[in-house]
Amino acid sequence: MKKNVWTILAFLLFLTACQSKSTSVTIFADGQEYSLKSSQRVPADLLAAAGVTLGPDDRLLYLGSSIPLELPLPDALTYMLTVRRAMALTIVSPDGQKTIHTSALTVGQALSEAGIVLYATDRLEPPAETPITGALAVKYQPGRDIVITVDGTQVRVRTAATTVGQALAQAGIPLVGLDYSQPGESALLPEDGQIRVVRVIESVTLIQKTIPFNTRTELSADLEIDQQALLQGGEPGLAITRLRTRSENGVQVSQQSESESIVRPPQDRILGFGTKIVIRKTTVDGVTFEYWRALSLKVTSYSPCRSATSDGSCSYGTSSGLPVRHGLVAMVYSWYLLFGFDYLYIPGYGKAVVGDVGGIGTHYWVDLGWTDEEYQPIDHDSWTVYFLTPVPANPGYILP
Repeated sequence: MKKNVWTILAFLLFLTACQSKSTSVTIFADGQEYSLKSSQRVPADLLAAAGVTLGPDDRLLYLGSSIPLELPLPDALTYMLTVRRAMALTIVSPDGQKTIHTSALTVGQALSEAGIVLYATDRLEPPAETPITGALAVKYQPGRDIVITVDGTQVRVRTAATTVGQALAQAGIPLVGLDYSQPGESALLPEDGQIRVVRVIESVTLIQKTIPFNTRTELSADLEIDQQALLQGGEPGLAITRLRTRSENGVQVSQQSESESIVRPPQDRILGFGTKIVIRKTTVDGVTFEYWRALSLKVTSYSPCRSATSDGSCSYGTSSGLPVRHGLVAMVYSWYLLFGFDYLYIPGYGKAVVGDVGGIGTHYWVDLGWTDEEYQPIDHDSWTVYFLTPVPANPGYILP
């Protein structure tokens, strides 16, 4: 009898040990809370027991992570499960726009589950870590592989930038100073993915330039007529020119002179020509006379038939209308205008009046007139000629 009792107790203990313990389960779905006790640990069975169904894009979360519905939950005293319903996610990309339904927790997770591989250089708005709490639109700009040629090398980068300037900034290749890119900074990324950076250096060199001085004349009442003196010495000036040189990628492409600054202006050289007239008296060849000017001139002689006309004929007329004779002399035209009808005294010839025009290539020259019968050949390179008083109204301080 005692043996049977112990056998019955052992059997009951065995049945108790073999029975599963019931576990407290809480399910949150659609804003409601479902509580039940179950010995089941398979999520699908627990949902069925609570009368909760999942859509094709819904998911079940345990401890914040998605779990498979057919695999048993790990042993625990209680279970808290959350049903996450799928929400609409609109993806806007360069390829167009499409809408998916996802129960992913974040934007990045949703795109990854949709088969979109994200790179660090891709652009997402909002960012990948943004939680999905409702219908959401996402701008997705995938990166592109581009090649940047800079400083003699090629740099390959991947970027989601829309402009060349943005791509260079992301690649850590800034344009400094006068640097520029091809295409330009504001241009869209080129279709061929090629960007060229041109490094520009401009240097300015200061170049000194000598400015020559001019020589000018001034009349001086302190000097006697026909005397010259240096009133002021000339001094060259100094100018500074800015020479701008431009180099692109180490090659000179231009060089131009910019504004010139005069550091020291030149100082003119000033020659003084005398205007003081002094009346003098002298005796030459036994003749006493007053004169106001004496010049050393080349002296020659001519007569009507020795006047060197172009056709070789005799010429008896003169510019003044007086006949060619002793006592009438010729000068170049500019001197004739200045001294016409003035009286001279030429040693060895006597007193004469300027009444004709001639010329032999020098202004400092006088041609002595003779009749053909009286003609005397004279040819002196330097002969003193006296200009007799009275002094003319225009004495010609600076001789032409």
